[in-house]
Amino acid sequence: MDQQVTNESSSVENRTIVVTTIMEAPYVMYKKNFQQLDGNDKYEGYCVDLASEIAKHVGIKYKLSIVPDGKYGARDPETKTWNGMVGELVYGRADIAVAPLTITLVREEVIDFSKPFMSLGISIMIKKPQKSKPGVFSFLDPLAYEIWMCIVFAYIGVSVVLFLVSRFSPYEWHLDENDEAKDPQSPPDPPNDFGIFNSLWFSLGAFMQQGCDISPRSLSGRIVGGVWWFFTLIIISSYTANLAAFLTVERMVSPIESAEDLAKQTEIAYGTLDSGSTKEFFRRSKIAVYEKMWSYMKSAEPSVFVKTTPDGVSRVRKSKGKFAFLLESTMNEYIEQRKPCDTMKVGGNLDSKGYGVATPKGSALRTPVNLAVLKLSEQGILDKLKNKWWYDKGECGTKDSGSKDKTSALSLSNVAGVFYILVGGLGLAMMVALIEFCYKSRQETKRLKLAKNAQNFKPAPPTNTQNFATYREGYNVYGTESVKI
Repeated sequence: MDQQVTNESSSVENRTIVVTTIMEAPYVMYKKNFQQLDGNDKYEGYCVDLASEIAKHVGIKYKLSIVPDGKYGARDPETKTWNGMVGELVYGRADIAVAPLTITLVREEVIDFSKPFMSLGISIMIKKPQKSKPGVFSFLDPLAYEIWMCIVFAYIGVSVVLFLVSRFSPYEWHLDENDEAKDPQSPPDPPNDFGIFNSLWFSLGAFMQQGCDISPRSLSGRIVGGVWWFFTLIIISSYTANLAAFLTVERMVSPIESAEDLAKQTEIAYGTLDSGSTKEFFRRSKIAVYEKMWSYMKSAEPSVFVKTTPDGVSRVRKSKGKFAFLLESTMNEYIEQRKPCDTMKVGGNLDSKGYGVATPKGSALRTPVNLAVLKLSEQGILDKLKNKWWYDKGECGTKDSGSKDKTSALSLSNVAGVFYILVGGLGLAMMVALIEFCYKSRQETKRLKLAKNAQNFKPAPPTNTQNFATYREGYNVYGTESVKI
């Protein structure tokens, strides 16, 4: 195998290889002083560095040639001829193509590809939406609407339960010693601190973490207060933590999040390059969503297809959010990192594919080029090249900035557990109040019964005092006459 590779390499190492490519940032670009330079030195970019690395590994001399028509390569359905870089290879005008050329079935039938040097997919580019201005009630944003409603209902529910258990539990009814001393025979009705208004005030004071001048006396009332304090602890802590995130992170709301969002609306137009694999993907797709998108694109007026990627990006920027451009994710990510930093990638990739180095069918360069690409991948050079041209030279901050900084509000599912604890605590308090009532009623019944028995138990006085005295003196009290014994 190694001998075969050596023979194939030696067959081309004595001549200058023509490398066709396309002028597309960041793959191939002119240097700032390119007019003072000649040959390959005029260019810079990812594919320029990649071609140089491949030439070192294969051991060849090469000359970069920009494709005249500026196209990647597609077959004319009428003439059956190929244009772009694919045409350069098919018709023998170039020996190798080092460019962002997508590996597709129709291209593979006429040219050979190496292993992919970059993986990517079709993505959606839109104009970055304006940062939302804080509203009058933006302080409510950290919690979702349903949580605020549940908090209101919980507050009312806790207040009502506290009122009921305080009414039900005898331990909440009490008299001061002074009140009892005033009239022990008929003491006044014992008061209860937790009327409905005081119950509402106690719950509000606890929620606002300010406390209250009254507190429950009964066990059931204290259970209600305890679970309500725990509930407010979790809610206030969650609100404070999320509020800090909302104040420090700028939020942007995107009108489009996926291809499905694009397909089901007509307000925002969308399109692709007029020639290339992206357009071919939609034309051949059998997926319902993509078929619907293709039906719209091919019949849209004015046309949504653009001749070059810069034209598509310019249309996105000038459309004020009314145009979305479908292009490879790598190019989307690159443009997102370039000034004026007003575009962004939304959603995931629509497909999965790769860029490959292309050679004519049966070329002796196929195997050595393929091995060179694999070696560069294993050595991590391909990743270094991408970081160099995408992010190290970026102009808009880190690659994780943008739409990923969006902070979402806490939903009900995030804090549902504390509501369950609150409901469970209220139920327990009701049960304890019932037990207290039954216990106190039983004790009161026993006390009243003992008091009644004590009141009825009195020694009976003698019915005839005189006869009793006569008897003591020795008289016969059983006869009609008193006879002294």
